[in-house]
Amino acid sequence: MKNVLLISFLICTFANCQKPAAVYNIKNYGAINDGVTICTEAINKAIKTCSDNGGGVVIVPAGIFKSGTIQMKDNVEIHLEIGSTLLASTNHDDFPQQPQPKYRSQKDPGGWFALIYAEGVSNIAITGSGTIDGNGAQQKPVPALLGGDRDGRPRNILLISCKHVRIEGIKMINSGIWNQHYLDCEDVIEDCVEVYNHANRNNDAIDIDGCRRFVLSNSIFDTDDDGITLKSTGAAATEDVVITNCVVSSFCNAIKAGTESTGGFRNITISNCVIRPSRCPSDPVFKTPRKGITGISLEIVDGGTMEGVAISNITIEGTECPLYIRLGNRARKHTESAAEPLVGKMRNIAISNVVAYNTGNFSNSITAIPGQYIENVTIDNVQIFNKGGLKSGEYLDIKKEIAEDEKGYPQPTVWGNLPSSTFFLRHVKNIAINNLMFGSIEPDPRIPIIAMDVKNLRIGKSSYTGSSSPESFVLLDRVDDYDIEKPLGWGQRALMKKK
Repeated sequence: MKNVLLISFLICTFANCQKPAAVYNIKNYGAINDGVTICTEAINKAIKTCSDNGGGVVIVPAGIFKSGTIQMKDNVEIHLEIGSTLLASTNHDDFPQQPQPKYRSQKDPGGWFALIYAEGVSNIAITGSGTIDGNGAQQKPVPALLGGDRDGRPRNILLISCKHVRIEGIKMINSGIWNQHYLDCEDVIEDCVEVYNHANRNNDAIDIDGCRRFVLSNSIFDTDDDGITLKSTGAAATEDVVITNCVVSSFCNAIKAGTESTGGFRNITISNCVIRPSRCPSDPVFKTPRKGITGISLEIVDGGTMEGVAISNITIEGTECPLYIRLGNRARKHTESAAEPLVGKMRNIAISNVVAYNTGNFSNSITAIPGQYIENVTIDNVQIFNKGGLKSGEYLDIKKEIAEDEKGYPQPTVWGNLPSSTFFLRHVKNIAINNLMFGSIEPDPRIPIIAMDVKNLRIGKSSYTGSSSPESFVLLDRVDDYDIEKPLGWGQRALMKKK
C-alpha cells in the first residue's frame, strides 16, 4: 500500500511540474487576417518573443494572413488553426535574399528565398489544420538573379541545417517553385500532410536533400513537377530515410532519388505507397496534356553512391514508365570550386510487391554506362501490365544502337519506347527477377526482356497473361552466367535467343 501511495505521489508531482506550452497569438502582435495587410513583422515578432522566452506555440488563427519571409527560431511551433491561411506576398521586397548559408549546394543562388525559412535552428514544428498558400501563379523571377530554378521564386518552406523538426497536419498549395525543401537537416518527421501544387514551374511537392533520419508518412501529394524527391545537391548524403503510407500524383516523377547525387543516398526504405494520375484535369503551367513520366526513379549521375534501398508494397497506375534505375555520368559539380565528381556507384537495391497497370510503353529500365555496373538488384513479386498496341516504327529497333547518353538528363523520355516491353537491362551485375507477372492490354510485338552486358542474371517463376506475343521471351547480348525459366503461359514460343 505504501508503494502504491508513493507511486501515485510521484506521478502527481511529475504531472504538476509539466507546464503547458506558452501560447503566442499573432493577432496580439498586430497581424490582421484580411488577406491584404502584410503581416510579416507581426508574425516574426511573435516568433521571436516565443523563442526568447524559452519556446512555445505561435498561433495562426482563422483568416487569411498575407506575409513575406517568416523566420523560424529555436523551440517554436507554428500552429495553423482550422480556417487559417498563410498567404505569400507577391512583392519581391517582402522576400529579402537570405545570407548565404554555411552548407553549400548546387541549387544555392547565393542566398535563398522562402515564405517560411530557417537555418541552423532546433526543436521546431509547423502543425495544425490550416493552409500555406504560396500564391505561386503570381510569383515571378527576380530579374537580377540566375535563371531556371535559381531565379528567386520563393519556396513555401525552406529549412537548412536544422535539427529536430516536425511538420504535421497542414495543407500546402501553390508554391512559387519547390514547395518544401529540407536541406542538410537531421531528425525530421513529416506526417499527415497534404500538398496540391500546380501553380508554377518546378513545383516539386517535397525535396529531402542531404538529410539524415527523415520519416515521411501518411501524406497526399499532387504536383506539377516531381512528387516525393530525394536529392543530394551538396556534400552530405541523404540517408536513413523512411517513406511510407503516401499517395503520390505527378506530371513528372512520382517518387525519385536524383537527379543531383553528389553526396549519395544510403539506407532508404519506401513502402505502402500508391502512385496514381493527378487530380488536376490538365497541366495549367505548360498548357499541354501530360501524364506521369515515372513511378519510381533511382538515379546517380553526379557522383556519389546509392546503396541500401528497399522498395515494397507499391501500386502504380498510369505512368509512362513504372521503374527507372539509372547510373550515368553527367558529373555536375555542386559548387564552382568543387572537384568534378567521379562516376558514382549503385548497389544493393531490393524491389518487391509492386503492381503497375495501365502504364505507358516506355518499358522499365535498369541501365548504367560502359565500364560501369549497377550491382546487386532483386525484383520480386512484381506485376507489370502496359498498354501495348505499338506497331513497327513506333519503338526503337534493337538492331540499331540505343544511345548510352552518358552525359544526358536521366529520364526515360531520352529513349521513348524501348525495344523491350517489360525490362531493358544494360551494364548490370548480379540481378534476380522472380515472381514476375507481365502482359499488355493490346498486343505488344516487342521482346519482353532485353539484357545487354549483364553478369549473373536470374529470371525465375514468371508468368505471361497475354494471348499474343513476340517469338522470344528474352534477348541476351553479352550476358554471362544466366539461369532463365520459361514463363507460364508462354506456350511453345522460344525462351531466349542470343544476338
